[in-house]
Amino acid sequence: MSLTASTTTDLSNHPNYKWYVLILTALTGTFVLAAPLMCLSVLFNEISADLHLNLFQVGLIWSIGNLPGIFTSLLGGAITDRFGPKRVILTSTLLLGLAGVLRGLAGDFTSLMSVSLLVGALGPLISICAFKICGLWFPRHQLGLANGVFALGMASGFLIGSLVSATFLSPWLGGWRNVMFFYAILTMLLTIPWFFTLAKPHSAAARGSIENPAIPIRQAMARIIKIKNIWLLGIAILGMGGCVQGLTGYVPIYLRGLGWPGASADGALALFNAMSLTFVLVFTMVSDRLKTRKLLLMGMFLMITLGSGLLAFANGWLVWGAVSMAGMVRDGSMALVMAMAVETDGVGPIYAGTATGFMMLCINLGSLVASPIGNQLGTLNPGLPFIFWAGMAALGLASLALVKNPKLTHLVATTPRLLESEA
Repeated sequence: MSLTASTTTDLSNHPNYKWYVLILTALTGTFVLAAPLMCLSVLFNEISADLHLNLFQVGLIWSIGNLPGIFTSLLGGAITDRFGPKRVILTSTLLLGLAGVLRGLAGDFTSLMSVSLLVGALGPLISICAFKICGLWFPRHQLGLANGVFALGMASGFLIGSLVSATFLSPWLGGWRNVMFFYAILTMLLTIPWFFTLAKPHSAAARGSIENPAIPIRQAMARIIKIKNIWLLGIAILGMGGCVQGLTGYVPIYLRGLGWPGASADGALALFNAMSLTFVLVFTMVSDRLKTRKLLLMGMFLMITLGSGLLAFANGWLVWGAVSMAGMVRDGSMALVMAMAVETDGVGPIYAGTATGFMMLCINLGSLVASPIGNQLGTLNPGLPFIFWAGMAALGLASLALVKNPKLTHLVATTPRLLESEA
């Protein structure tokens, strides 16, 4: 064994090493996924003027990345369970950096949409790896917090991307293309610490559990798609993901159409992300102390449903209130759905990648249809998209109500029984 590998193994047994891995995972969410994505929303005015895009094309570019994610998410989750999260996250991060460069070089609608498809195929793999890592390193009483820290990283990226990309980075760097190059460089730099990081516990002593085995891809996929709770959670997060996707891509355009100054319109989106950033750990930490996450999560779904619907009629200070209500539960709700998926009877850390991959498939499916349909409704009446997206969130709430609470056993304690049942 090399000196580097030996040192990493020794460090993995340190009780604080899992927090280092979690922080690196959160930073990856910030600068690889969230900020490069959210910068598009506030740069669309500049991009559409340069590439001569109409409102429907903007909505299509904003959502088209979810199409390949439908196909890569479940397979990517099974691949992560098979080969481990480190290999997958390293490869995906490097490729996403290269895709960011291509996005900055896009010269028309077709080329920008093609790059968006590539990014959409790779992006879900990062999230799947992140939730898999949380499931491997953290027990049930810390799983909500761990998922919340990753969601906090995502929320930070959304806030950074919406707050600085158009108002600061674009003027400073000389246009939207250079902003894309800037985020691409940050993305590729993050492959360096991942190369030297152990993404799962090396020994049973690190978690008090058996080693996480390599699961055949077909076996993992076959097991997950038979679980009713996974389907119900998938429908729930489909509705939530579609609602969030539609809101975040449309709010700045909508408010500008109402006559709001550009800085204020972008500020509303920044507030949405800031509220999520502020409350994500509050909700996830509270959920770890409850016997069930379901009731808390239903309340969070109700909040984003009401906030989204209110935006169809609100103006002035009511917009800020509606945005705050919807935003404060955005990332926290996503984190808790993922935690419930891993905690579902028959899943656990062994099948965490495949289960979260199925959740990502559902998010991408909802997000794919949300923006084009919603933006098209906006040509009839600017407020109609919010009614449509509130309906998607309400569908998620109804599905969540049917979810059966998992047994609150320690997650890793079920691992031997899972393996025996597959024998």
